[in-house]
Amino acid sequence: MKKIVPLCILLILLYSCADMKPPKPETEIPEISTYYFIRHAEKDRSDPNNEDPDLNEDGIARAALWTKVFQNIKFDEIYSTEYKRTQQTVSAISLQSDVKLTPYSADNLYSEDFKMRTQGKTVLVVGHSDTTPQFVNKIIGEDRYPDIDDADNGSLYIVTVVGDKTKVQLLTID
Repeated sequence: MKKIVPLCILLILLYSCADMKPPKPETEIPEISTYYFIRHAEKDRSDPNNEDPDLNEDGIARAALWTKVFQNIKFDEIYSTEYKRTQQTVSAISLQSDVKLTPYSADNLYSEDFKMRTQGKTVLVVGHSDTTPQFVNKIIGEDRYPDIDDADNGSLYIVTVVGDKTKVQLLTID
């Protein structure tokens, strides 16, 4: 009888443990991706046949202003189209952040590859009057933002993605 009692206790413990469920894992905190979108600074329009002009004096000043605006933001990635005006707009920011410019094609905005490479990162994207709002629209999954007016070089779109939720802020920096 003395041997049966410990055996019964052991069986009861084993049986009760078999029904126990493992503890729930802590809820995962989704990664936050933050995208900053700007249009290139003012370009030299003196030669209407030049499809790849440099920045003009106002554009050089605006590029310096963007550098100040972003001085306290640590970018993980910086994307620019391959036009001189976009690269000149962001080159000082790239140096300041110690992040190499990555070219992107306006024909392939917000691909699955781009989404995966930038997930959980802080990213700056420099584009054009039509590509910048289109890129934002692709990320948010809506056709909310129209092309930027040709005289507007100071719009800043900040898109935050947390899980499947997106938030957009549109600021004007002058």
